[in-house]
Amino acid sequence: MTIPTPGADHESDPVDTEPARAASFDSARGHWVGASVPRREDPRLLSGRGRFVDDIHLSGMLHAGFVRATVAHAELTGVDLSATREIPGVVAAYDADDLALGDIVALLDRPPEEFTPTTMPVLARGKVRFVGEPVALVVARDPYVVEDGIEAAVVDYDALPAVVDEDGALADDAPALHDEATGGPLPPNVLLDVSMFDTPGVDDTFDAAARSGTVVEVTSRSARQNALPLETRGVVASWDARDDQLLVQTCSQVPHQVRTVLARCLRLPERAVRVTVPDMGGGFGQKCVVGREEIAVAAAAHRLDRPVKWIEDRREALTAGFLAREQRYRTRAAFDATGHITALDVDVVCDMGAYSCYPFTVGIEPLMASAEMPSVYQVPAYRVRGRAITTNKAPTAPYRGVSRPQYVQAVELVMDRAARALDLSPVEIRRRNVITEFPYTGVNGVTYDPGTYRESLDLAETTLRDEGWYALRDRAAAEGRHIGIGYSCFSERTGYGSEAFAKRKMQVVPGFDISEIRMDTTGAVVVTSGTMNHGQSHETTLAQIVADRLGVDIAKVKLRQGDTERIAYGWGTFASRSVTIGGSAVSLAAGRLGELLCRIAAHLLETRPDNVALDGDGGVTQLDDPTRRISFDDIADVAYLRAHLLPKDVEPTLSATASFDVPGDGTFSNATHAVVVEIDPGTGQVRFLRYACVEDCGVVIHPKVVDGQCRGGIAQGIAGALYEQVTYAGNGEPSAASFIDYLVPTAAEIPDISVTHLETPCAFTENGAKGAGEGGTIGAPAAVLGALNDALRHTGVAIDDTPVHPQTLLAALDEAATRTPEQEGAR
Repeated sequence: MTIPTPGADHESDPVDTEPARAASFDSARGHWVGASVPRREDPRLLSGRGRFVDDIHLSGMLHAGFVRATVAHAELTGVDLSATREIPGVVAAYDADDLALGDIVALLDRPPEEFTPTTMPVLARGKVRFVGEPVALVVARDPYVVEDGIEAAVVDYDALPAVVDEDGALADDAPALHDEATGGPLPPNVLLDVSMFDTPGVDDTFDAAARSGTVVEVTSRSARQNALPLETRGVVASWDARDDQLLVQTCSQVPHQVRTVLARCLRLPERAVRVTVPDMGGGFGQKCVVGREEIAVAAAAHRLDRPVKWIEDRREALTAGFLAREQRYRTRAAFDATGHITALDVDVVCDMGAYSCYPFTVGIEPLMASAEMPSVYQVPAYRVRGRAITTNKAPTAPYRGVSRPQYVQAVELVMDRAARALDLSPVEIRRRNVITEFPYTGVNGVTYDPGTYRESLDLAETTLRDEGWYALRDRAAAEGRHIGIGYSCFSERTGYGSEAFAKRKMQVVPGFDISEIRMDTTGAVVVTSGTMNHGQSHETTLAQIVADRLGVDIAKVKLRQGDTERIAYGWGTFASRSVTIGGSAVSLAAGRLGELLCRIAAHLLETRPDNVALDGDGGVTQLDDPTRRISFDDIADVAYLRAHLLPKDVEPTLSATASFDVPGDGTFSNATHAVVVEIDPGTGQVRFLRYACVEDCGVVIHPKVVDGQCRGGIAQGIAGALYEQVTYAGNGEPSAASFIDYLVPTAAEIPDISVTHLETPCAFTENGAKGAGEGGTIGAPAAVLGALNDALRHTGVAIDDTPVHPQTLLAALDEAATRTPEQEGAR
């Protein structure tokens, strides 16, 4: 169209000064959000054009590797790298004294009676605390020479007794792992001890339940696990002398936090450090903390003025990478005679390994469990004690779900045990206790926004009944087969904002995110987000949000992430925050750009700002005369190439920035998992007959992406329930250093999974979405364990720990087969 040229008399016209109204294309009229559009990432990734850290090759690049501790606990009495440095091709070798870096320190603002701070040196100094701890760094011209250099290093130790489990850590004569933890109010190997929510009258409530209801006690444990991203950790660091800047290319979920810690450890201003993330093959939380190896490699590159690369091998990942999940819950629950829970009393111990991770500290798991353990149930009285202990194992980082798979396992075991004691069905006891009226503020002080807790449970049960699984289970029992049905009801707090994280009293408080959006002269837009994609399809889902908010074709939207130079600060991707917080910031920024477009269009069309609106087809239309319209291309042409036609108070650019932070306690997705399993009496193997997931994550941006998140999470949950376990010998030596010993399920072990979506739009996010990243992992272990216990219901054996091995199931079946009639009657 021909752009009208405003006359001089319009310079002071109200058209130029009033804010534009109806500026955003109504997403309810849009067609991108809610559609399973082809993923924007796929053509690149599936054709081999992805670029991961190990694909980076720079001129003159060197390679790095680490001399790692071979004992779990020892005084470090000597590190001799002289032979290493003599090997042809070795360029440099450094120990802690050589690099002289600052330590990594993660802190909570809690009193000494609750929290003991500890430091994590980049390279071990004075003492080693787990097998695999980095002691020295070797840099050479190729990776093979690096291995030779590592073998030539001589490390002297004065061995100390190893602490490898809860009993050892809490023993009165236990050796202290950290000198700074001795002499304080806490026992030396307890780094966090917090008691919370001691409701008045808890003990009286248990006494009443013992008289007229039932009291259930369960001790449940979960094994140590590895998050196992397909791409292990890695980094390429180089010094740019022209910009006086250290460029660090790494696979991290939190590039800005890596920049902050790198700058502090190397004593550089943050402007002198740039962190970028190429394509990333998974993270699952393991990469949302700052690792030591990346810092050491960056320091070497800075010192040598040469690019240096380090890629973690799988043995390192299994033995020295961040781990998670090793927890113990002693749970007591009181129920009245009608099956309503009246009190919950829990003691939680989390084995956090040798060090606090940055920025979450050792509090990440016990504080999560303590704050949220009432889960989806109306618990009127609650008391919990959460402890983090330190042991001679690789440190713990968040892993998909963070304690929720474990506390949901504990609570759901309690529900199943109480149902049997009260002669109720597992579904009925849950139905009587789930939250049904919203918003609901629990005894834990957390306010839950509206969800479909009862509805998802009812639909899951109806699905199994209508498909005949209950009838099959009952027929199978008469035939001597062992089929069981299990349920798991849970919520997933998603998009933790600053207020929610601040309640943990972290000195580094994540929460907000920032987005910037720019339109070019063709009407295409580039949107930048502080989140970080590592498999969640951000290039697609965030583009869908922008496309609907502006009313443009999704092909005209490009996402940029993972570069600390592009956005002032971003907290990255973890805790199911990308669509809730990052997506809301993107939506707000797009809305502000839409307001600017409408403002300029109203000026060019010589009408009022409230008389124009985005039309959903890449332009702005005059409301009282729809024949008058101006495209984004034409607006952009004016904004950049004919800026003299702009309103006087509008700058010659088309860009907008917005930040977003979820208020209060955040938002809660919810789901019910229903599982049918059969146990083979000859092998103890578990066969899945049915797996149904009914989930509610608010507005579903991309249904197939959410389905993939659910199914992938459930696969990891099944892995934790039946297979994966990091084990240690009594001296702290890891005994699962390869996939021969660390069992990972394949596609053959994972069943077909049906996913049904319910939608309760979130009132706190700009797009109505709640998080969907962790729910599958959270619900699966409890549902699988419930189904196994149901299949064993005739044996009198109850299994409370995960993973459940075939030999455990065989022992239960053997016990049932040898039980005498007298024993059966006494059961």
